[in-house]
Amino acid sequence: MPDRPTAAAGRRAPERTRDPVVARAVNDDAVADFRRAHPGQLAPVVVVIPAYNEEPTVAKVVGSVPRHLAGLAVQVLVVDDGSADSTTAQAAGAGALVATLRANTGQGNAFKVAYRIACEGGARYVATADADGQFDPAELDTMVALLAEDRADLVNGSRRLGVAHTDDALRALGVVVFGRLISVLTGARVTDPANGLRAMKAEVAAAVDLRQMQYQSSELLICAIANGFRVRETPVTMHKRHEGTSKKGGNLTYGWRFTKVVLSTWWRMRAVARQNLPAHQGLW
Repeated sequence: MPDRPTAAAGRRAPERTRDPVVARAVNDDAVADFRRAHPGQLAPVVVVIPAYNEEPTVAKVVGSVPRHLAGLAVQVLVVDDGSADSTTAQAAGAGALVATLRANTGQGNAFKVAYRIACEGGARYVATADADGQFDPAELDTMVALLAEDRADLVNGSRRLGVAHTDDALRALGVVVFGRLISVLTGARVTDPANGLRAMKAEVAAAVDLRQMQYQSSELLICAIANGFRVRETPVTMHKRHEGTSKKGGNLTYGWRFTKVVLSTWWRMRAVARQNLPAHQGLW
């Protein structure tokens, strides 16, 4: 049976795109390719790792993910977001399942593809880790346990409740400021809105309407809160990055874009929040 044509069929996809229409075609192609390569049921816990040009670190991160979390079998799913290096090969060689996007679409979109694959593959819980090695996936065990015990629907890691090894005082201040902003807007306690470690029930990943191509961590939190899901935080340790470079840009650019994502997501989710949350919660 021939492959289903996409909006980008017949022409070479751009190396980088933030066009949602093109991204949807890229996503559909990647999901179809993944299903052909891995047609079976996925493990109860799928740890997703978005990666873009993370050749030096991705294999080590994949290898550091425990094969069981809270007593449940784990599979690692790497979404290669259009890398120009050997990220896909390194991840696959380390034992991960890999979905490869033929264009760089942004971390938020890569997560969206990962959530779709995990949920459609029958995963019970979806966890995330960064490919740069700054967070230890072993700390996901506590998060998945909270989900399995039905004490939360989404558990977010917090370097402020744990430890952050960083020399970037401005970015550390940003974590405090944005955590406070989201807490005021939503009425839920959030101390770290940009953490690389989190775990959620599959129904959360399936229900939230994610639209941001970048900076999706705050969007996910705000959407989950607005939908009435129970959000908790647990302490984690953030380590210094020893290899590769950050893809988030300079502090001022990052801060401005993060602010826009927070405010625009809160604004569009107000009607949903008013249906699901008590009238006194947050500034919805």
